Amino acid sequence: MELIFIRHGQGEHTLDLPESLHLSNPSLSIQGKIQAKKLRSTLPLTSEDVLIVSPTLRTLQTASIWSENIECGKLVHPLVGPRIFPARMAATTLPCDELLDLERFQEGFPSFVPAQNLSSSLWSRGINVLPEDEFNLLAEEFIGFCRSLRRKRIYIVTHDGTITSYRQKISGQQLTREDFLQETEWFHLVLE
Repeated sequence: MELIFIRHGQGEHTLDLPESLHLSNPSLSIQGKIQAKKLRSTLPLTSEDVLIVSPTLRTLQTASIWSENIECGKLVHPLVGPRIFPARMAATTLPCDELLDLERFQEGFPSFVPAQNLSSSLWSRGINVLPEDEFNLLAEEFIGFCRSLRRKRIYIVTHDGTITSYRQKISGQQLTREDFLQETEWFHLVLE
């Protein structure tokens, strides 16, 4: 199974740091929309592919633009929501990293289906500030979920800290913020 983690396109929350981090549910910037369109040629999707997307506006916009007119699987999963990296005790979630509620994302992105059989607390609090040991257990659960899809290739549209957390968990390597991907860059992992 191939997991391809893609960082979302440039979001409005990165345009005027640090103040813009306090935007609630930031959209893609104009540049972010252009970046998402470029994914169509750099990582073309097929009907055999599955997209798993973080429940934030900028990730859903990235995936929606990229997958326009492609009948691939489109899932939204809180276990790929924003995550602070490295994990810090007493950290709090900034407004830009709050998850969209189920009703709002289903209204705005009706072709995307929410992952089933998850606790409601995951949909409300996400994985952003979970302690490392708790995240690692949920990461195992998410990898099992991916395996259950029985697809050769799964694309995961998510955030820089989330990608780095999963990379570190899966590879066993110690990573830092220097390992963050830029907007719409991707990282490919093959799991047996």
